[in-house]
Amino acid sequence: MVNHSLKLPMCRKRKLSHLWRAYPSVQNMGFITHLEAKKVFNLNGTIFCRYLLLGDVSAKAAHMLAQPEVSDFFSRLIQRVSPKSYKQALGEVHVTQKFLENFSGDQVRFLARSFAVPGNHLGQQSHGYRWPYGPVAIITPFNFPLEIPLLQLMGALYMGNKPTLKVDSKVSIVMEQMLRLLHYCGLPEEDVDFINSDGVTMNKFLLEAKPRMTLFTGSSRVAEKLAADLKGRIRLEDAGFDWKILGPDVQEVDYVAWVCDQDAHACSGQKCSAQSILFMHENWVSSELIPKMLCLAKRRKLEDLTIGPVLTVTTESMLEHIDKLLNIPGSKLLFGGEPLENHSIPKIYGALKPTAVFIPLTEILKSNNFDLVTKEIFGPFQIITDYKHDQLSMVLEACERMHAHLTAAVVSNDPLFLQEVLGKSVNGTTYAGIRARTTGAPQNHWFGPAGDPRGAGIGTPEAIKLVWSCHREIIYDIGPLPQHGEIPSAT
Repeated sequence: MVNHSLKLPMCRKRKLSHLWRAYPSVQNMGFITHLEAKKVFNLNGTIFCRYLLLGDVSAKAAHMLAQPEVSDFFSRLIQRVSPKSYKQALGEVHVTQKFLENFSGDQVRFLARSFAVPGNHLGQQSHGYRWPYGPVAIITPFNFPLEIPLLQLMGALYMGNKPTLKVDSKVSIVMEQMLRLLHYCGLPEEDVDFINSDGVTMNKFLLEAKPRMTLFTGSSRVAEKLAADLKGRIRLEDAGFDWKILGPDVQEVDYVAWVCDQDAHACSGQKCSAQSILFMHENWVSSELIPKMLCLAKRRKLEDLTIGPVLTVTTESMLEHIDKLLNIPGSKLLFGGEPLENHSIPKIYGALKPTAVFIPLTEILKSNNFDLVTKEIFGPFQIITDYKHDQLSMVLEACERMHAHLTAAVVSNDPLFLQEVLGKSVNGTTYAGIRARTTGAPQNHWFGPAGDPRGAGIGTPEAIKLVWSCHREIIYDIGPLPQHGEIPSAT
């Protein structure tokens, strides 16, 4: 049972007909237009600017999440529904808390900063505004049950939208509790609609409700379907087959091995930013990198959830995929490839030891192998290959051919090597340097894909403005008119 010791106030139940009720006008509902005046909101007889209200809610919620008993409550709750170690779950709470701190006080107001450009004549001036969409939808996955939905939800609210939130029902209790905390911190209950349903029902709901914009985080297959169903009115942070390139300068082998293990196996590989393929420069082949990665993988155990259930891929499916890869000439199993032992995980889920399969680079690039090798397995599984110094162009070709460009890492302190790889790749969140990783995005930088106009970001002012507002231009042209001017001739 979940510990409800926080005793937060209950949500008011509302009928489905109340979903998508956009604020009808500036005058009677305080719809946030981001203009400089008359953005007020009545709460218990007190008039608030909504920017100030949301900044205040963020500050109070950040303070609450900083309390040890509250952060522990949410960390344990995340662990109950998502297979993470306590440290990983606590890290998710910490990132969420820091995000709320970042957008406290006047920071919500600053998100809506506009600009003005002088016109062609006296009285003409062009103003550019960040403008809300109005009714929007947010659909988020199971793997980050607090961080992803909370950051996107608050971004939608900051920019003036009316969101309906749907979190994967397996983990939705986490955001249900977080909404209670937000209400406790002053968020009006009517600001957010929260819905639980399966995917088919939610798809039907979106088709009937016709939101002006939908944010979807999840699988590429569902993302493409929604993009067609919603006629492109969508932002995507879909799955990624994420790459890491080790450059020619071999150094800090222990640290690099630890980061590779974390990137590939933390949360049992169930991160959209997990390390999917590792390209090793030939100089790394003779190092102790792979043996050290094997030792680090072996210390993961089910008891502390440093390895655990895979919620979307069965053990059988993962083993079948491994067998297909091992049929490729020159491939070999580096470690893992076996089911977890001594557990009671149901067969509908996956239970696999951390696994790495080596495949020669020349074989990866063959057209009949590429799709198989770059198939994303949302579990503790990765491809490892090596390349010679004169084969970097082949590595970059492989990176370019991948269909999703979410995260990447270039592990090198060689500035010329970094320049070459970064200039010829596109991934939206790319870490560069000897400490580079693919996972562990904090709240202080953009996280999202690149190379796709539908790509969404999360976490930063730039991400919030891109995803949750559109540009609106208002050209004021108030005169005066020319005195004693003649009517121009027709043109």
